[in-house]
Amino acid sequence: MTHNYRNILCIRLDNMGDLLMSSPAIAALKETFGAKITVLTSAMAVGVANLIDEIDEVMVYNVPWVKTNEHDKSEAFYSLVEQIRERQFDAAVIFTVYSQSPLPAAMLTYLAGIPVCVGYCRENPYQLINHWVPDKEPYEFIRHQVRRDLDLVSAIGAKTASEHLRLNVPDINEFLLEQKLREAGVNEQQPWLILHPGVSEPKREYPVERWIEAGRRVIDELGYQLLITGAASEKSLAEEIAYGIGTGAFPVAGLFNLNEFIVLVARSPILVSVNTGTIHIAAALGVPTVVLYALTNPQHTPWQVPCKVLPFEVPVEAQSRNEVIVHVNKYFSAQQIPMPCVDDVLNAVKELLAGELQHPVEIQAIYEQ
Repeated sequence: MTHNYRNILCIRLDNMGDLLMSSPAIAALKETFGAKITVLTSAMAVGVANLIDEIDEVMVYNVPWVKTNEHDKSEAFYSLVEQIRERQFDAAVIFTVYSQSPLPAAMLTYLAGIPVCVGYCRENPYQLINHWVPDKEPYEFIRHQVRRDLDLVSAIGAKTASEHLRLNVPDINEFLLEQKLREAGVNEQQPWLILHPGVSEPKREYPVERWIEAGRRVIDELGYQLLITGAASEKSLAEEIAYGIGTGAFPVAGLFNLNEFIVLVARSPILVSVNTGTIHIAAALGVPTVVLYALTNPQHTPWQVPCKVLPFEVPVEAQSRNEVIVHVNKYFSAQQIPMPCVDDVLNAVKELLAGELQHPVEIQAIYEQ
């Protein structure tokens, strides 16, 4: 069957890391159909959406069925339906994590009169998703999120020549960036790398005392300065870790806007981070990454970039009540995966700096090392 999708709505309603992982699939739609691509996403992801070439237009709405910093009022939902209807899309593609339901987003496309809706679903969605791909994850297998999204669009014939994440390095005021680094105390003549300890959920945190010890050893044994990065809300955490490390560590959380932060990541020889959107920025930029990886979403490891994944279990009392995630947690709880020690972190940094680590084998990187 020949399709003529010239105006496609891609729905990716969560955070910037999720949108970056969907970018190869979005590129496949663009390359295959030559379509205008509009992305409906959250306010938390709009910054990276504007840096992906394959996206022609961005619509922003914070839905109440996805965890974001805030959600828009119900009145705005009806306005959004009309805005979507006015654009006369040929098709909509709903990108989801396997623990999410596509049905609220599908109802949105149905009300807006989009004739073709593509998405995963466990139950038969009938006319809400009329190009339905039965969702077998995670009960039969687990794929990387990028592979999951690529497989979804392949169901309507979309392919891409490159499966790399998409993200442009933005143009910024270089003088202002350098000034901020100097004012923070960073020596421009000495090498530095990034530690990114902040995360939105406490269950994904790596202990502060281990960040401090790891940071001291990176400085003492490898001679790198450390930028302790994060959002403005993570300033206290960055300061606590930097002051604990001592000379050579600089708390810069909240000093940089998103575009400046992306440039910093692009310049860092490696990134050491918890599993958050920052690791997907690094993957899109080809920056080797050490990930202190709480096993909340095991399909979200760095994609197609040299990395070391250091997994650890989420405490039982902090685990999600989502029954799909509960099913996955049973596997990892049986493995008894401990918190990575400081030696693990330091050795991973050394191996990446020496170029000794290559791309992981997608999701198997989590529990086959």
